[in-house]
Amino acid sequence: MPIKSSFDLPKLQFELQKMALIALGSNLGDAKQNVLRAMDRLQQITDFPLLRSSLWQSTPVECPPGSLMFVNAVAGLLPRANETPESMLDKLQSLETEFGRQPRKVLNEPRVLDLDLIAFRQESRCSERLTLPHPRAALRRFVLQPLSEIAPDLVLPGQVLGIRQLLETLDSSERLLRLS
Repeated sequence: MPIKSSFDLPKLQFELQKMALIALGSNLGDAKQNVLRAMDRLQQITDFPLLRSSLWQSTPVECPPGSLMFVNAVAGLLPRANETPESMLDKLQSLETEFGRQPRKVLNEPRVLDLDLIAFRQESRCSERLTLPHPRAALRRFVLQPLSEIAPDLVLPGQVLGIRQLLETLDSSERLLRLS
């Protein structure tokens, strides 16, 4: 079961429209602890309780041969009033660096921490630096499965189906196992 927050459930759907949704992943070191510690750090950049999915072990997708299994999760947070998608991205990248992530040498290489901004409120972006919603979020079971725990009916900008429906119709060979 996902870790619950203290959000008022009847208002949750409305609140989801105002959230930043972040996918977390790790497949180096103590991957489970890396994701849990990163969630704790994400709590520090919001004034409201963090929505947290369960942790999921997933097979590597489009990674170099021999890549280890990943631990994945999704977190939802209410950005502060002055936050922008770009300032949130800066914070996520700083957190990755803090955890020891090195500049990328190979596409989808193993990493201590990977934080992807999936959505920011209902904003859309398409720049060299940032695309929102994340362009591959609707194609990745390791994003949709944990996201379905905290926002099953959310429709991402540019989509017509909610998260649950995207997950149900996804054609993917990814395998996931709930860890907690």
